Amino acid sequence: MGLALREAARALEQGEVPVGAVMVSAGSVIARSHNQVRMLRDPTAHAEMLAITQASAALENERLRTVTLYVSLEPCAMCAGALVLSRVDRVVYGAADRKAGACGSVFDILADPRLNHRPVVRAGVGAAAAAAMLTEFFQSRRQLRGPVVES
Repeated sequence: MGLALREAARALEQGEVPVGAVMVSAGSVIARSHNQVRMLRDPTAHAEMLAITQASAALENERLRTVTLYVSLEPCAMCAGALVLSRVDRVVYGAADRKAGACGSVFDILADPRLNHRPVVRAGVGAAAAAAMLTEFFQSRRQLRGPVVES
């Protein structure tokens, strides 16, 4: 999770929502990424999505059955769906996302018995550090926008 938090810090430095992801297979890091939505002008450029693409290329396989994803924030519905479709073995995440989390907070896509694959999930690893980065990011964004004035 430490590497995922470092990736999240890179996103924070670039003005992106600070989410970082690392994929590990057989004890080796095969992919690492951070959110790049603004930089790439791509709403799908979440850390998890970019890491899935890298991991698939590294393993030369669209099925990531031997892979564990470490991600600083609970995956959203888009990313959770991609994790199911790519057959990721395990998902370890830090902070829960009470607004868009799809691994138990708002939805529980990864545990849905109607789907053909259900990764093992471990929540809360490094949660305090991940949440602190997210809080810092969103507080700084609110300061840049200034106070809301009602008319």
